[in-house]
Amino acid sequence: MDNYGKLVNPHTVVFERLLPGPVERVFDYLWNEEKRKTWFTTGAMPTKVGERFRMHWQHREYSPHSSTPPDNMKEMDKNGHSDSFTLLAYEPPYRLAYTFGEEKLKDNPTAVEFLLKPEGDKVRLILTHSKVPDRAYALGVSRGWHSHLDVLEYQLKNATPPGFWDIFRRYDGVYDKRYV
Repeated sequence: MDNYGKLVNPHTVVFERLLPGPVERVFDYLWNEEKRKTWFTTGAMPTKVGERFRMHWQHREYSPHSSTPPDNMKEMDKNGHSDSFTLLAYEPPYRLAYTFGEEKLKDNPTAVEFLLKPEGDKVRLILTHSKVPDRAYALGVSRGWHSHLDVLEYQLKNATPPGFWDIFRRYDGVYDKRYV
């Protein structure tokens, strides 16, 4: 297993990571806003399937190290980015799923599912991003998820991550070559 996402079909990207446990702690980083904001988004998440909620990205807050965003991300880095979501599954501490891209994709949002499987003192995280509309979207979310999961791994190891955009740049063009 490597840390790279895999395009398992034209509409589904899957990541697997072996993370420090226990499973309850990893789930807390997925669901609890105070933990989740250290690697992904802010915004309270509901527990009732079907409920809608909002989350907000602020990439520069994941690390005390600053990094310059790519030109096409400068506005988002400055103002952050928000979107609406619908909870699809809430089964602590093993499964969490929600829609993704409701505002941009309107009638056909994608879906993200996190599965957690304990393996000794580690936890296998399986992230599946499904209903991906096209290759360009798959490339974008793969680079993004890879970067966010790197930051999550730093947080779970109680280590300080580099600036988010420095991590993000590591994967510039990587998925374009992997998803041939």
